[in-house]
Amino acid sequence: MQKHYTDEKNVQVILSLLKAHGIRKVVASPGTTNMALVGSMQQDSYFEMYSSVDERSAAYIACGLASESGEPVVLSCTGATASRNYLPGLTEAYYRKLPILAITSMQSFSKVGHHIAQTLDRSTPPQDTVKYSVALPIVKDDDDLWDCEIKVNKAILELKHHGGGPVHINLPTQYSKNYSVQELPKARYINRIMPTDKFPELPKDTKIAVFVGSHPKWNNEQSEALDRFCAANNAVVFCDHTSSYKGKYRVLFALAAGQQAFDKTAFSPDILIHIGEISGDYYSLKIVGQNVWRVSEDGEIRDTFRKLRYVFEMPEQSFFEYYARNGNAQHTDTYLQVCKAHFNTLSEKIPELPLSNIWIASQMAHKIPEGSTIHFGILNSLRSWNFFELPTSVTSASNVGGFGIDGNVSSLLGASLVNKNKLYFGIVGDLAFFYDINAIGNRHIGNNLRLLLVNNGKGTEFRQYNHVASHFDEDADKFIAAAGHYGNKSPELVKNYAQSLGFKYLSATSKEEFEDVFERFLSPEITEKPILFEVFTDSVDESMALELMLNIDGNIKGKAREIAKQVLGKKGLDVLKKVIGK
Repeated sequence: MQKHYTDEKNVQVILSLLKAHGIRKVVASPGTTNMALVGSMQQDSYFEMYSSVDERSAAYIACGLASESGEPVVLSCTGATASRNYLPGLTEAYYRKLPILAITSMQSFSKVGHHIAQTLDRSTPPQDTVKYSVALPIVKDDDDLWDCEIKVNKAILELKHHGGGPVHINLPTQYSKNYSVQELPKARYINRIMPTDKFPELPKDTKIAVFVGSHPKWNNEQSEALDRFCAANNAVVFCDHTSSYKGKYRVLFALAAGQQAFDKTAFSPDILIHIGEISGDYYSLKIVGQNVWRVSEDGEIRDTFRKLRYVFEMPEQSFFEYYARNGNAQHTDTYLQVCKAHFNTLSEKIPELPLSNIWIASQMAHKIPEGSTIHFGILNSLRSWNFFELPTSVTSASNVGGFGIDGNVSSLLGASLVNKNKLYFGIVGDLAFFYDINAIGNRHIGNNLRLLLVNNGKGTEFRQYNHVASHFDEDADKFIAAAGHYGNKSPELVKNYAQSLGFKYLSATSKEEFEDVFERFLSPEITEKPILFEVFTDSVDESMALELMLNIDGNIKGKAREIAKQVLGKKGLDVLKKVIGK
């Protein structure tokens, strides 16, 4: 039987990506655990292979090959002490920044530390031997395959990143004897683009969107560069309340993207430009194109959408300015108009909601005083307010970095210290509030701080109708949702504590009570005291409100077309059909 490639998928990924990245030189040492890799390589004429019994010598041979040819060189060895003998040569490569890719094969990681012969712990290489080290999984499912592809791409890209140097891959094996695979799969190839590299072209007639995760404040030059990019490429910018961008092409799309009956593919781009950091807008994360281009000065491989193709290691402004000059030159905004028209249609059809964080947001979001800042607690508060737009001059933030509930109030306090003449609002749930309750006793609190406490007596997130814990129903309250703590929605506990600390205290247990007092909370003037506004809600109502918001209209597509025709005219409608592919 003619032999071809091994059926071990982690090896297939390595071989596919070595070829995609143009790496062919290999120095192989004898062994069993590296048999699947070497046995497959030697049957592919693409690879230029050399043999060296002594791994110490093999590593130095690789140094000479890399130095003289200017190309990356692969090392392959088996388990036991073979890899230890690479260390002198890898140390040489480290200090000379030579692109050596040391692939050390081994048995399953689970066997490490159990006195199993020829199984060493190679999880932590010496600091000055390699600049990057990864451990590949044995591929059993799609998650393993994704993990494997990303790690191999990262490893190969590091060979020449920031001056280059040696890199290490731990490759576990199953000792498969099956070499019947005749064609390698096309593993996803990721490339890093530096400012001096040749930039890929934006394909013509391509639907393009920018997704902005949490992002620092934009200056005018940065925002204008993004606007010019969108204008030149008929692009939109999907944002939430942590994205900071307030330009013409901003689309707050959580309400649309979250609709359970909504065909998201009609609004998804072909290419998604991903900027910023972690996003708490889980709904808009589903609006992803055929491939993703990540732009970040850190140059890291961050495959949030599992569609990453390029990483542009450069300032965002440089990227947008280049493609504003060298883009599709469409100079139309039909994509923007379609997205906004659809969002507006949904907004006009929001049904009557029960008293809840979402209902509160619907009443207050558009009334937040001009020029103020608002902080949202993670998950329920951020999600609820992401359904509604804020005034353009209002800035907003949330602790989506670590994504914990432990410091929401403290972060708000810290922000409020920057400008005592500016209002700072915070929206938090009861568990987040009590977790961080010491912050409101801080002696530095100013009269410019306003805190809205939505008290439902538990982690209402775990009682939402679509949460994985929902099948526990009321039993979730015992431990998962942690109900009944902190006074169990006591009407006096927070009131007395806040007033004792010098806060003006407001409260509401119904819509009528809320409407009587909420405008005092939103007063645009700095008051004599900071204000704490406690609104008591119920987890059943919170869940019902979310379900109503995510099921506004199951037949929105036809109405969106009608609106688009009114906005764009017949010619524009023809463009719309092309944009959304329907």
